Amino acid sequence: MSANPRQLQLLHTVQEQGSVTVERLAESLGVTLQTVRRDVQKLADEGLLTRFHGGVRVPSSTVENIAHLQRVQLNAPEKNRIARAIAAAIPNDCSLILNIGTTTEAVARALLEHTGLRVITNNLNVASILSANSQSEVIVVGGVVRGRDQGIVGEAAVDFIRQFKVDIAVIGISGIEADGTLRDYDYREVKVAQTIISQAREVWVAADTSKFNRPAMVEVGLLAQIDRLFTDSMPPAPFPALLEEAGARLVIAD
Repeated sequence: MSANPRQLQLLHTVQEQGSVTVERLAESLGVTLQTVRRDVQKLADEGLLTRFHGGVRVPSSTVENIAHLQRVQLNAPEKNRIARAIAAAIPNDCSLILNIGTTTEAVARALLEHTGLRVITNNLNVASILSANSQSEVIVVGGVVRGRDQGIVGEAAVDFIRQFKVDIAVIGISGIEADGTLRDYDYREVKVAQTIISQAREVWVAADTSKFNRPAMVEVGLLAQIDRLFTDSMPPAPFPALLEEAGARLVIAD
């Protein structure tokens, strides 16, 4: 997706509010209704927004994520801030697991100056990025490669990860619901993510604020299973209270 700054701001506004009228968007962006309608149509054609009579909302499917190439652009500045905050907290000379997701790919780019890392990943994009760091080692999980995003899933991936116990697992997530569950779309991917959580001494979740209250079909785990949650701004209620109750540290990236 190639979007101009106004279209990215429109998308961010809709993600924050869930659904917005065309008139409200035109007012907040300081442009005409015709301009907003053209922008909305472009973003809807890209699958990033869903139109309804008089307004627009975020896609609400619980069974299918949006395409990987679209997710790379979606909230990219926020993901990069989160990635830098995570990288700053990761020491040199430690072991990591990075799972599938565009945010974990941003984390990989932020780790290129680290030394002495041993990184296990079921994300071929992460492996490709980190292979440029000659001061660290990358171990690629075996299994079935999912063509749409280069993620590796399946029972072979689960068995491979069970061989390791790492210092930190950094996982991306598709949605966090108000009952404190972490959720995703693909059952095979979720089985791998659950294994990653069980094989890490600390579990860090990377999630921009669009992930809060976003529905997805399969439960990965609970907030009580994580140690830190990195995001780009204060999440809406009830998530701060849920995180405190779970004993998970909330880190808001500058």
